[in-house]
This record gives sequence, structure tokens and C-alpha cells, in this order.
Amino acid sequence: MGDDLEARLAERLAGLRAEHGWSLDDLATRAEVSRSTLSRLERGEISPTAALLGRLCAAYGIPMSRLLAQVEPEPPQLVRAGQQPVWRDRATGFTRRSVSPPHPGLRGEVVEAVLEPGADIGYEQPPVAGLEHHLWVLDGALELTVGGTAHAVGAGDCLRYRLWGPSRFVNPGPGPVRYVLLIVLP
Repeated sequence: MGDDLEARLAERLAGLRAEHGWSLDDLATRAEVSRSTLSRLERGEISPTAALLGRLCAAYGIPMSRLLAQVEPEPPQLVRAGQQPVWRDRATGFTRRSVSPPHPGLRGEVVEAVLEPGADIGYEQPPVAGLEHHLWVLDGALELTVGGTAHAVGAGDCLRYRLWGPSRFVNPGPGPVRYVLLIVLP
């Protein structure tokens, strides 16, 4: 994520908290994130990890893609490959490309993701209860746990599920896993 995008994300996160009328302590309690981390994040002093953004999105009740879309300009109907926003969480080895940037008036979007070998990302709760995912693995293998049920998803496989509780994405290796995620709001 570019510096300009990170600055807009920091500003948007501060704005969301203000819109909800929450103090840093209120948000820290709701998202189970330290007050100091939230403060540094909102000031743009640190870059968020996927897990941290997941916690914040769950607290605000919005999918991560919607949050990221709010800091991007209005998406055009045709999005060329070189113009698709890419976000990287270097700490966890997660790369996310918004193939079809979300739009407030639409319910679905397409995301391409890559997890490096050994990547392990857990989300304690969905950003929106009942969020529907269609996960299609293009290359590699993914271990996905949704609501306590583990799934081994290999190249060419597609898993459809709804998010009601925790989820965990693990790349057991040896190479990266690349997948497409179709996200549909309930």
C-alpha cells in the first residue's frame, strides 16, 4: 500500500471512530486492540496488519474491502490490471488485490489474494455476520477453517461458505497459494 493510501486509511479509521462517537478506549475494548496501537495507527505512524484491520472492521461492522474502498477514489466500471489496488501485509505474507473494487451500491466484489508459505491469518469474527464467500484456489493449497470446520482447498477447488464466527487462513507450503475470493454482502 502506498504512503498516500496509508495516510488516507489512517484518516478514515480516525473518522470512523468519530462517526461512531467512540473514544480510543471504547474502540480498544470493542476491537481488543491496545489504545496506543490504535492511536499510532490513526496518526499514520504504523501500517496495519490484516489481522488488525480484521478486528477493526468487525468492530465497525464493515468488510475490509469496504474500508479499503472508502480510501480509494470512486472505481470506474472497467478496472485495468495495473490500476487494481494492491495491499500487502508484509508481517504475515498476505497480498490482496481488489480486482473489482467495491462500490457502496453493489453487493459483490472480487478479490485476488496470495499467501506466502507458512502464512497463518486468523479472524476472530466476520466484519459482517453472514458474509458470503466463494473461494477459488488457482495455485497451491490452502487450509481454511470456518466456524470450527477445517477445509483443505487445492488448486482448482472452490469452497462456498458464510461467515458467522472465526475463520483462519493457513498456507502449509511449500509454495505460495493464490486464490480468488468472491465476496457477497448478505
